[in-house]
Amino acid sequence: MTDGGAVLGRIRGWQRRHWRERSKAERVELQSVITWYVTTWVFSVSWLGLPLVGALTRRPAPLAVGGLLLLVGALQCVEANRRTRAVLDHYLGRAALPPGALRPAAALLALALALTLVLASLDGADPVAVRLFAGAALLPFGLLYGLVAPIGVFLRRSAVLAVVLMAAFGAFDQEPAGILAIGVMTVFGALFSLLACRCGAWTLSVLWEAERAREVEARLAVAEERLRFGRDLHDVVGRNLAVIALKSELAVQLARRGRPEAVEQMIEVQRIAQESQREVREVVRGYRKADLAIELAGAQGVLSAAGIECEVRGAAAELAPEVQSALGWVVREATTNVLRHGDTRRCAVVLTVEEGRVVLTVENDGASAPAGAEGSAPSGAGGSGLAGLRERLSAVGGTLEAGRVGGDLFRVVAEVPVQVREVSA
Repeated sequence: MTDGGAVLGRIRGWQRRHWRERSKAERVELQSVITWYVTTWVFSVSWLGLPLVGALTRRPAPLAVGGLLLLVGALQCVEANRRTRAVLDHYLGRAALPPGALRPAAALLALALALTLVLASLDGADPVAVRLFAGAALLPFGLLYGLVAPIGVFLRRSAVLAVVLMAAFGAFDQEPAGILAIGVMTVFGALFSLLACRCGAWTLSVLWEAERAREVEARLAVAEERLRFGRDLHDVVGRNLAVIALKSELAVQLARRGRPEAVEQMIEVQRIAQESQREVREVVRGYRKADLAIELAGAQGVLSAAGIECEVRGAAAELAPEVQSALGWVVREATTNVLRHGDTRRCAVVLTVEEGRVVLTVENDGASAPAGAEGSAPSGAGGSGLAGLRERLSAVGGTLEAGRVGGDLFRVVAEVPVQVREVSA
């Protein structure tokens, strides 16, 4: 990466630290990572730090070993926090984990267990506290290793480790209950770390998959609109161009023979060309009729498929075709905007008739972008965003208002007279 690219990356990274600018999946991932960060420290403090202070015998050797164990436990937490993002990216398939990335964490785990074993051999702490020390040593490494190793491999190696620790600690505490307690604590620490990391990471993988599906849904909606426009343009221009080609060829043949009918054919060609030009303008500007009821049903279906709660109220059956066409474009463009931008969870489309005017309101709670930024206003063909929609509505005497309402709400309000009057362009 060049220096300019690195600077740009740092700037973007700083901007994306703001909570409201993150998507739902990014927010859940950040919350999960912070939870993993905190969990390692909470267990280290509650299972190692506090018991170590109260259960350690006041002799030089146990005090020295206990101090070293406390330091190693803190280093374990630091190393686990440092590698959490890397192992999560590996689990989600975003980046490969560098070879040997977990070796420092494994070495710290081995050192923590060895120091715990030394404390047990010196009889330097209460046996119950020693078992807690072993459990505290396992969790930081387990949270990392559980996202790297297959579940079967993780469980088999955890079982082997439990047997080894039971044998090692059994040399100094030959009570069957104590040996069994070490095994239970090892199994508990391994299973807890596996469940803690795997459940959270699996939830994140599902969320990111849903996020990608939503992006695909938005792209499909845009592609469908482009195909519809292409079909309309082909229907309008294709037939007329074929007629123009035939009549032009006929006019050429008549002109070569000196027939006066050639002029009439060229006049007809001119008329068809002008008609085609007018029809193309209608297609581009969206003046062709649209069924508002179909647009409302389509908006509800597309948004629901994208995981957005969509409520549609009002009926369009009694409205004039011109009104339906104009408001249908507002619904279509507003729906596309909701899919493509923001972090929308809920969208409401309300159609009412008030004092001779039809009022269409589209409101969603995904206005996370700054006001005036891309995505804060509907995008449209035949004009850019709000300007394109206002152009369509002005042809039937309508108006359009759009903007934020409160914090995250964005509202689009279109008003059109029930009795449409001809308005000059």
